[in-house]
Amino acid sequence: MNPAASRRDAGGPSGCSWKQAQVEKAVVATPDIMFRLLDGIQAAEHSDELQALHAEVYADPPFRVQRRQPGFVLAEARQGAYLVGYGSGMPLRPSTSWWRDLTTPLPDGVTAEHPGRTFALTELLVRAPWRRQGIAQTLHDLLLANRPEERATLTVPAAATPAQNAFRTWGWRKIARARDAGPDSPPSDVLVTLLPASRAP
Repeated sequence: MNPAASRRDAGGPSGCSWKQAQVEKAVVATPDIMFRLLDGIQAAEHSDELQALHAEVYADPPFRVQRRQPGFVLAEARQGAYLVGYGSGMPLRPSTSWWRDLTTPLPDGVTAEHPGRTFALTELLVRAPWRRQGIAQTLHDLLLANRPEERATLTVPAAATPAQNAFRTWGWRKIARARDAGPDSPPSDVLVTLLPASRAP
């Protein structure tokens, strides 16, 4: 599934060594899969591998620009040294164009951004043989669990029924529809969810 946000400004090889410092690990019930949360610099160390996975799943450009944005984070899932999926995102900046291409405008109170308001989930993808094992949801949860922002947003193709159903089950709701870049691109739905920080008493 692809939160198709790579069209907006949200503002390596399997043998390489892994840095242990500043890397959070999460052990989950999925057998033999290790999940890790990386920042933009750490993600850059695996650029070729991440781009290859992105190209395998999607035809649109990968995350090269996004990983340079302040606050970028990437969660990866590996079976041994083999990358089987990843998710990524970043905080929206006050100057973001995220809300620009809506088919129906939303009130300023919904679209106004300030530091700490919105985290954009821009990618979530898993290689075909590893789907339907809970990997996408674990990546999703790892990315959002400790975010300080009030809410998260993503875009997902309107016709992508499995992804739409998954996000609804995970607590997301549609608030708008967006025109995608290019005359032949399908429309996307804009979804939001409240983050744990905003629910704290």
